[in-house]
Amino acid sequence: MSRNRRQFLGAVGATGVVGAIGAERVMAQNTDSSTPTPVAQTTPTNRELTGKAAIVTGARANIGRAIAVELARMGSNVVIHYHRPETRDQAEQTAAMCQEYGVQTAFAVGDLGDKANVMSMFDVATDTFGRLDIFVHNAGALVKGPVAELSDEDYVRMQRVNVDATFYGFREAARRIEDGGRIIGIASSVTGGPPPQYGVYTGGKSFMNGMVLAMAKELGSRAITVNSINPGPLDTPFFHEPETPESVAYISQLAPMGRLGEVEELMPAVRMLLSPEGMWMNGETLYINNGYLQA
Repeated sequence: MSRNRRQFLGAVGATGVVGAIGAERVMAQNTDSSTPTPVAQTTPTNRELTGKAAIVTGARANIGRAIAVELARMGSNVVIHYHRPETRDQAEQTAAMCQEYGVQTAFAVGDLGDKANVMSMFDVATDTFGRLDIFVHNAGALVKGPVAELSDEDYVRMQRVNVDATFYGFREAARRIEDGGRIIGIASSVTGGPPPQYGVYTGGKSFMNGMVLAMAKELGSRAITVNSINPGPLDTPFFHEPETPESVAYISQLAPMGRLGEVEELMPAVRMLLSPEGMWMNGETLYINNGYLQA
């Protein structure tokens, strides 16, 4: 496989059931990278989410870990999802970081492309905490390459994580989340200007943004907000794995500040969407990318 066709498979999952999606071909995952990402060092909050319960998919590292810890900082109990059993130790690191804020944590592991696993993950939240107030769907899958060169298997892998898991997760959240709750999807800035070799990935993340717009209207009468955050390129293993030093340098200079973003720079948007003051933010697709433009 050529260097520009290295694959990411960031999967989503649930308690006790692990789905295999051709694991022998997995090269890296946005939910299961071996390099932990520093978590945001934010200003203390007023614990607006004390007594609430949340699920964060792909919370073992990177964006998912940062969001899980931010939720804990705000007072919420958290179900930490991770994809592969062998990365349990990293999920436990996330849990330990959350517990420093005096909250409870629980775990869900496996493949959320299987709807039975989605049901199991939501059961963990309601069985452990007695409620669910927040669902953050962070995990995603990327196979980088020209559409003409992608295999059926490449397409199915991305479809399973970026589309199927989004549908199952958002649907179950709509059924189980408490009135006044929050649903947040983590999409991508490529949805606003797809670059070459990201076509199928862009389509999957655009599906998420479409779900956000429709569900915000469907759930508004219950005071549930549904939004997505569309990050630009971030300095994480998920971004770096398929890139070369030259492509990283080129992509970095597309942002006006001439650098990649950091996961902690997404947290102000996360806090806004989760806070009581964020109620009027609904059906939004927020592009957090320093004015990044695709050339």
